[in-house]
Amino acid sequence: MGRETLHVIATASASPDALWATARDFCGAWHPFIATITQERGEKGALIRRFTAHGEDPVYREQRTYLSNSDRVIAYTHLEGIKGASRYNARLTFSPRDGGGTAISWTAEIEAPGPRASDIAKGTQPVFEAGIDALIARAGQGAETPPAAAPAVALTETILPGTPRLGLTHTAPKGRTLALFLHGIGGARQNWARQLGQVGHLMTACAMDLRGYGDSSLGFDQSTVDDYCDDICRVMAHFGADRLVLVGLSYGSWIATSFAMRHPEKLAGLVLSGGCTGMSEAGPEEREAFRVSREVPLNAGQVPADFAPAVVKVIAGPDAPDAIRDELLASMSAIPAATYRDALVCFTSPRERFDFARLTMPTLLMTGQHDRLAPPSEIRAVAGRILDAAPQMQDARPDVQYETIPGVGHVCNVEGSDAYNAALIPFLARLVP
Repeated sequence: MGRETLHVIATASASPDALWATARDFCGAWHPFIATITQERGEKGALIRRFTAHGEDPVYREQRTYLSNSDRVIAYTHLEGIKGASRYNARLTFSPRDGGGTAISWTAEIEAPGPRASDIAKGTQPVFEAGIDALIARAGQGAETPPAAAPAVALTETILPGTPRLGLTHTAPKGRTLALFLHGIGGARQNWARQLGQVGHLMTACAMDLRGYGDSSLGFDQSTVDDYCDDICRVMAHFGADRLVLVGLSYGSWIATSFAMRHPEKLAGLVLSGGCTGMSEAGPEEREAFRVSREVPLNAGQVPADFAPAVVKVIAGPDAPDAIRDELLASMSAIPAATYRDALVCFTSPRERFDFARLTMPTLLMTGQHDRLAPPSEIRAVAGRILDAAPQMQDARPDVQYETIPGVGHVCNVEGSDAYNAALIPFLARLVP
């Protein structure tokens, strides 16, 4: 099997954002070699472009595998059209240059029998070069004014009886897909109000108080991640949903990923904010130190309300308005000491190290620019690991997106709700059957 790596680089005086405004349109007809192009959806919602080239007979199909608007990166894989190509993965990146302008990198990794890989690489180079020239010529032309947010749909409060009792805030049922929102260890279901009112236009949207938080009760025993997964299944059954999208923040992201390890077949999509792996990759000593350090005030007789101001200083971004800080403070202060201890023990008792190859559903990862607990470098790296681990099969190709929410801290869905929703809503929209 022949293998080739093609790397075309260029520079432009235009800004990365000006170039990205056009390049981000995966199904746009901006490349001069394209004769016709249409958009398709994969079985799991993946974005696919189907196109023909001037003077050529083959029909080409390519699937977007990675997107980051904040980093200005798009990657895709070949599905059909290039004769003899057994593997063809490409990546287009726009990076700011010192002193202004943009460095452009367009790469392709190619596998094909014998000398065919070299032939494909030679044929691809002028395609990339012409595409870069077209992007430079069109710099800034693709910019669009973001659509105004629709009026929020009405929200309903429901108590789901049983053991434990579960407090829910949700929209009216819409279709068979449920978007279920899971808050952080210092949060509550009310933290998702800014998202629920918008997501409810697309599908049923529900935020759940985790065990012991808000209107939910603790179980009879120490909570485990398997218990949380059972609760998720209960809520799914309550709404009669047969497709699930989990949207987590921090602790909720760890629970959502844990659910994906156990029930990947139930998930139409996964959104992980401000975290993913939790303590799953920490050693026993690190997990124990984390738990003990956070139990010190509890053992001294304090409740979360006593140390909530110190926590908010850590999780809020440097420019967070007083109203946002007050909201975060209220969420943390409302947590009973027993609930906080229960969550700490659960969080520091992971059942497994995550196998990212199981995340074959579309996955969106986000974190705040100023998140100290899950910084962009960490979550961006996790997105890359999910991308790399995905099986290279027709029905399981990677579909990963990563976004940095600008100017905000750990609770990015609250502090940067507009930017958060700008990534969340289009992601969810392509998962609607």
